[in-house]
Parts: sequence; structure tokens; C-alpha cells
Amino acid sequence: MTQGKNLTENTSTRLDKWLWAARFYKTRAIAKQMIDGGKVFYNGQRSKSGKTVAIGDLVKVRQGFEEKEVTIIALADKRKDATFAQTLYLETPASIETREKNALARKQGILLSPASDTKPDKKQRRKIRQFKERI
Repeated sequence: MTQGKNLTENTSTRLDKWLWAARFYKTRAIAKQMIDGGKVFYNGQRSKSGKTVAIGDLVKVRQGFEEKEVTIIALADKRKDATFAQTLYLETPASIETREKNALARKQGILLSPASDTKPDKKQRRKIRQFKERI
């Protein structure tokens, strides 16, 4: 009897549970907030956290600066280690390329305007303010 229940759970999983099991978010509550906040798209559309996911569907997940587009290749409703979580999805090549370009752009932006080790003193702040007013 319990084997049938486990089989049923593996054939259908809620979106928030799958995102949590795939380790995109640390808790189910955070996964639910992200789905409700429009940070997760299921097959190109916003959806509810209780949406049943299926193998082969496309999920777009935003995490900070990164946006991943993944295809579901396995279902799980229990959280396991990271190596297992990586077997649940396959990231699209376009998504990988876009993430790498964005990461490079962020790194270059940081290199072009490095932060100083100390705060500017009063004289330097005046010069910065004068420079900004000229622009």
C-alpha cells in the first residue's frame, strides 16, 4: 500500500516542492514567495506554487543576478544532497551562455571601477561633487 503512495508522489510534484528539492531555494516557504512574487516562470507563464510539474517542462528561475532556464528531467518531492538535485534538471545551452555573458559583464564592470580601500576625505568628496555637477 505504501509503495503505491510513493509511486504517486514521484509521478506528480508541486512546483514549490520541486524547486526546493532541486535546491534552487533553501526552504519551501522561500520557494513559494519567489513563485508568488513572479521570480519563477513555468512554461513561460507565471503560476501558483501548487502547480503540478511534469517531466519535459521548462522552468525559468531568477536568483539574485542570475536567471536560469531549466528543463525538468526528473521529479522529486524530498530534498537530498546536491548531486541528486542536479539530476532533476538540465539547464538549457542558451541559459548557460546568457549567464556567462552576464557574469563577465559584472566582472568587467567591477574591474573598470574598483572600490577604494578607504573613504574619500573632505577634499576628495568636494572634487567628486564638482566633477558630478559638470556632467
